[in-house]
Amino acid sequence: MAVTRPMAILSAVFLIAGCAADDLSKAPTPIGDFRLGYDIVVADNAETAGPSRKATPDEWKAVLKEEIDRRIGRYDGDKLYHLGVAVNAYALAVPGIPVVISPKSVVVLSVDLWDDTAQRTVNAETKKFTVFEGLSGATVIGSGLTKTKEAQMRTLSINAARQINEWLIENKVWFTPEAVAARATLPPITKIEPQPTAKAAVATQPAN
Repeated sequence: MAVTRPMAILSAVFLIAGCAADDLSKAPTPIGDFRLGYDIVVADNAETAGPSRKATPDEWKAVLKEEIDRRIGRYDGDKLYHLGVAVNAYALAVPGIPVVISPKSVVVLSVDLWDDTAQRTVNAETKKFTVFEGLSGATVIGSGLTKTKEAQMRTLSINAARQINEWLIENKVWFTPEAVAARATLPPITKIEPQPTAKAAVATQPAN
């Protein structure tokens, strides 16, 4: 029987996804002198996008923090950094018609990295992430049919932690001695925006 082009593409995507599964028991990709201190998650202003199961701010905080700790907490350097993560919007797919175009789950995040010693953000602009569940046998027909809300949030959080880790790897120049020394000459950030953003949340934590 001939394999259609769409099915061939989907099969290739599933194969790649399976190969991409990583083992967190292994050492992380080196980025320099880095250790995760606080990872502060705020979700009080999160909006739902389209039809979605509902999740509370505390549910998002718990699962995102756990997966960020599990992945980025593997770094064991001496220089302390904090992550501020704000959940801007999300959609947790609801049960629907079991076809390829069934709704998929997604979460939109804003992330800032905070230098504990310099008491200021490392990234010049807040980083935006749009995180999907990814294709698998459980999601290609719509994860609302195959997953609980908790399982959807877990998958999104695992993928979010992976994307944040990749962002740090791509910007490992931030963690060089030269970059650290340059930040140390700048004044600390003492005034922050009043709304519960990622940057505001991490800036209110005490220095270590």
